[in-house]
Amino acid sequence: MNIGIDKIGFYAPPYYVDMVELANERGDDPGKYTVGIGQEQMAVTPLSQDIVSMAVNAALQVINDTDRNKIDLVIVGTESGFDASKSAAVYVHELLGIQPHARSFEIKQACYGATAGLQMAKDYVTLHPDRAALVIGSDVARYGLATGGEVTQGGGAIAMFITANPRILTLEADATFYSRDIMDFWRPSYSEYAMVDGQYSNEQYVAFFAEVWKAYKEKTGRTLSEFEALCFHLPYTKMGKKALSQVLTETDDEKQQALMNHYQASTVLNRNVGNIYTGSLYLSLLSLLTASEALEAGDRIGLFSYGSGAVGEFFSGTLVDGYLKNLPTTKIKELFANRKQISVSQYEDIFSKVLPQDGSELTIPAEEDASPVRLVAVKEHKRFYGIG
Repeated sequence: MNIGIDKIGFYAPPYYVDMVELANERGDDPGKYTVGIGQEQMAVTPLSQDIVSMAVNAALQVINDTDRNKIDLVIVGTESGFDASKSAAVYVHELLGIQPHARSFEIKQACYGATAGLQMAKDYVTLHPDRAALVIGSDVARYGLATGGEVTQGGGAIAMFITANPRILTLEADATFYSRDIMDFWRPSYSEYAMVDGQYSNEQYVAFFAEVWKAYKEKTGRTLSEFEALCFHLPYTKMGKKALSQVLTETDDEKQQALMNHYQASTVLNRNVGNIYTGSLYLSLLSLLTASEALEAGDRIGLFSYGSGAVGEFFSGTLVDGYLKNLPTTKIKELFANRKQISVSQYEDIFSKVLPQDGSELTIPAEEDASPVRLVAVKEHKRFYGIG
């Protein structure tokens, strides 16, 4: 029985800042941002968007009324949770109008959360092939203004509808994973911003990839030549290239070039959105499928998921016949066409605005946010959302 991604939706906030302008404002060489890090634009998240509203905006591209009645699992992977008890998934479940007899919960393990949700959803649908699951990665990456991590900020959400007989990607059974307790990136509950040992985190990302890739080859007997493309979790687009470069010599020159070409295609969306944490790997997958013209049904795609702290996983899927017509290509074009470029000073102003931390009330104007779902108010320690 084939289980996998039947539909996929993507949402990014309505504003972005150009990385050349940001580099100039910070007194840096623009090439450091656009080449050294590999980013061109960075999504900027206003107060009117949070992980719930972004998750719902992504999911609205994916599900219809028939789907709402089939979904038994609503899973949100995030490391931007705003409640230590209530999950973002419960809000999402209600706002989307999904049938009430469903499990809804949130998964936290840095950027790995959505992958854990995806594998859990796959297992559930395998046992219940007439049912479905909704898996979402939704995050806002924040490191602070004029900090070392500023250039790797971003925000957005990816929503995946998981079913039997999927129309985009069939997930294969063999996956390999690896966990170690390390301090490469973490965010204490008392801190608004993450703590990160950048060089160490980069090293561990590559090391974890090497570990799970080696285990995958031993478990399956497959070689790099059997993959048409590899997709990576991309906190910034140069990161995945570092890992891919470690294994390219395992195949011939022609395959190396093909893998590198597909890698470049897999970075197009991430390069213009920035880091979206749990959704980053799946934004890379969506970028590959919409930007590459050299893929076809039956092609095997490898996926590397990494969540600092740390958990890594390598798994694979094969493209389904007709996958192209089930991608949200037009909606992605519309989303990017409707985004508004803002100046660095406007970005700094938006970044500096925060929701009340003391229980006070706030009504949030829509301003230029025409997204279907928005955060509209905070009252009595509760968040309220508007639709339409």
